Amino acid sequence: MRRLMLLLAVGVVAGCQSPMPTPDPKMAWVDFSTPFPNDKLLMAERLDKQRLSDGRYFEVMPGSHELIVRFDFEVPGGGLGMMSGPSERLCYLTIRYDHFEAGQRYVLEGRSIALTPGARLYNAKREIVAEDVEAYCLM
Repeated sequence: MRRLMLLLAVGVVAGCQSPMPTPDPKMAWVDFSTPFPNDKLLMAERLDKQRLSDGRYFEVMPGSHELIVRFDFEVPGGGLGMMSGPSERLCYLTIRYDHFEAGQRYVLEGRSIALTPGARLYNAKREIVAEDVEAYCLM
């Protein structure tokens, strides 16, 4: 039993550290970024309502797509005393963009301001081409 648990743990860690695939020039590639230190995790969740197996990026056909990302970030504590440290907030953000182009790289940037999450999609020229249209948060 102990060996099985060790093998499972090693397999999970190895899977998380696998190299990124080479982008397909016939598709658009979306990387992720979080500019603030309290923004902990931004990962791909669903592409056009289909759950993804690798949350590190989106690779999409040219055209219109709906991207849903999981965004985890810290929010400051609100109480008094030593027990009011920061807590973590988990949100799902939806971004829709109609003009993905083959061979282009995009950056989806997740950011939080206080309790409010947000996401922006940038093209290669660092122009904002889409923003989140929906946010659903758990806490």
